[in-house]
Amino acid sequence: MKRKVNVVEDLDGNKIVIIHDIKFKGKRSVEWSEVESYLRKYIGEVYLIEDTEELVYIGKDLPDEYTHSNYTKILKGSNAKAKANAAQGLPEMIEIATGKAYKGNYKEKHNKDAKYGWYRYNSRFALPVFGEDGEIERYNVFKVIMVMRCSEDEKLYLYDIMNIKKETSNLFQS
Repeated sequence: MKRKVNVVEDLDGNKIVIIHDIKFKGKRSVEWSEVESYLRKYIGEVYLIEDTEELVYIGKDLPDEYTHSNYTKILKGSNAKAKANAAQGLPEMIEIATGKAYKGNYKEKHNKDAKYGWYRYNSRFALPVFGEDGEIERYNVFKVIMVMRCSEDEKLYLYDIMNIKKETSNLFQS
């Protein structure tokens, strides 16, 4: 799967995943079925979080959860498009994730798939803003929480991304 993605450091030395394409466009809303289909390409892949040296697996549940979660359902406008397009940079977003935080499992429905609880990590990505001439003017930078479940087999699986926030102070010029 060809992707136009790379990792750079900002002036403070923090890593950002730069996504150079807007794959999921729409005037009004995101076609989440297209995003779900795109995410299926990652199933079975494994990525290493550089900060903690932990492996993160992509399970069969990611495409459905990512596109139909309660968090996704409330997203509108630019945050919905940001989440849809962030799908292109998930491998790199996992690799640069920092700030590991644990949260226990409190829902009975997750007793098996998140038997050993949840981990949240911080990550960042940037999406291009195009000018009227079709050229990239700048990049908007977003912070995100990556939610990983620790399953019955004691492995971490990417479950969803949430709390997408645009960083107003970090706009990269192209």
